[in-house]
Formats: sequence, C-alpha cells, structure tokens
Amino acid sequence: MNSENCNSGLRDAPIVPAFSWSSLHLRLDASRAALQCKLLPGKSETQKILRARAAKLAFVPEEKTADRSYFEVVEFSLGKERYAIESIHIREIDALHDFTPLPGAARVVLGLANLRGQILSIISLKKLFDLPEKGLTDLNKVLVVHGQNMEMGILADAILGVRSLCREDLNNSLPLLTGIRAEYLMGIAQDALAVLNVTRILGDKRLVVNDD
Repeated sequence: MNSENCNSGLRDAPIVPAFSWSSLHLRLDASRAALQCKLLPGKSETQKILRARAAKLAFVPEEKTADRSYFEVVEFSLGKERYAIESIHIREIDALHDFTPLPGAARVVLGLANLRGQILSIISLKKLFDLPEKGLTDLNKVLVVHGQNMEMGILADAILGVRSLCREDLNNSLPLLTGIRAEYLMGIAQDALAVLNVTRILGDKRLVVNDD
C-alpha cells in the first residue's frame, strides 16, 4: 500500500470526538436535578398530588352505601337479656332514686317518679315481658322516652352503651327471648340484640297513666 492510499483511508475514516469528563459531569448533574424535581415536586404539583389523594380516600364504592341506612341506639340490660331503643326517642337517662306506687294502675306500671321536676310514669319492661325480677338497686336507670306527644320512663337494670345499627341487617323474626311480644319489637341485630319499637310501646293504652 502506497502513501497516497494510506492518506486517502485516513481522510475517509469517521472522526471520533475527544472524550470530555466535564461534559459527562454536566449530563449527570442535569439527570440528578431532574430526578430531584420528581422526588420533591413544587408547591403547585404538591397540591395537585394531595387533591388527588384526598379524592381517592373520599371515594366510597356505591355498592357499600346504596339502600343502607344506619341509626343510633342506646343499649341496656334487663336481667340477662339485652335490649336497645333508638336514641332519637330518648330525652335523657336518669338514676331511679325514688318512686310512688300508683294504686289501680296496670302491673307493668311501676309507679310515678319525679325526674328533674317532671312527674312521669315508670314502666317495667320486665313485667311486660314476664322476665325474672331481682328487685331494685341503686344501679337501676330510667330511660325517658318521648313520642306521640307523650313521655314515660322505662326502667333498665344497666346502660350498656351507644352503638350504630343498620336497618337492613335487622332480623324481623322473633328470637328465643322469654316472653317478648312481636308488637313491641322492631328487629333483632346480628348479635341477638333486641331493638324495641318505642312508638308501639307509647301507643299501648295499657301502659298509659291517665290524669284521673
């Protein structure tokens, strides 16, 4: 191969640019800055992300809420059994300190009591449901219920607490509870809690104490 051919080969060969460390560092710094921006977004981007997260957390599938209604009840005990009354029907809960027996009243009417200056008849659901009675103690409570333009006190052995129930989960069939009557029952919760219908109790003329 002569010198002319060698020179021609050199002229046709591609020119390889010289390697630059400074250029590499610049590209690395640019990549690092871009990555940092993604990890630490700006104020507007942060607000956008938070709004998206809030919308996601607030979303509830329709199948879990459609056609389901919840209500609050006060749970109490009568002997070994548990009952509940809707809290919207309960004005207050007081301790039963004293009462006056009412001659001639139905046996389920325990008597009259002065509760915060108001004279109310006290109803014993134990007598109404034929449950065993152990006598009154200082632990007895009175649930003052109202509706249909009237009020009365319902005697309970103890107040167990407040909870929410779903109406659609109530079982309308009668449980194996001693002496309970269908007309006073709204339904049975899944844990065998008997929810009472206060409107029916207040509307029972046998439980009403007339002024005369």
